Amino acid sequence: MAVITFHHKGNFQKTDNFLKKAKQGDYFRSLEKFAQEGVNALASATPIDSGKTAASWDYTISRSKGSVSITWTNSNINDGVNIAVIIQYGHGTRNGGYVQGRDYINPAIRPVFDKIAENVWKEVTS
Repeated sequence: MAVITFHHKGNFQKTDNFLKKAKQGDYFRSLEKFAQEGVNALASATPIDSGKTAASWDYTISRSKGSVSITWTNSNINDGVNIAVIIQYGHGTRNGGYVQGRDYINPAIRPVFDKIAENVWKEVTS
């Protein structure tokens, strides 16, 4: 038979506060701000020809049990092809040529990810 003993000094006020905030979803309220920052960053980084692709960025925030996610979308579709994707990854042309992709999405969104991580860390440790 094993005996487990636990001793503690002080109180669990910080832990209690953190758990109450987590239960209420307070940590996820700032995601709206970060989601919009992502849209702004993507729009300003999108290569501009007509400006339609840059103006077509949006986001959705999905909540499910135990998680929250931000999905950034671009609604500029031409002949069934998402233009933001072919700018990012490249595409073939009608005459057999190829247009090289430009990695504009990752550098644009990385600072937003960093801000989210920093914000969550502050919330968890305060």
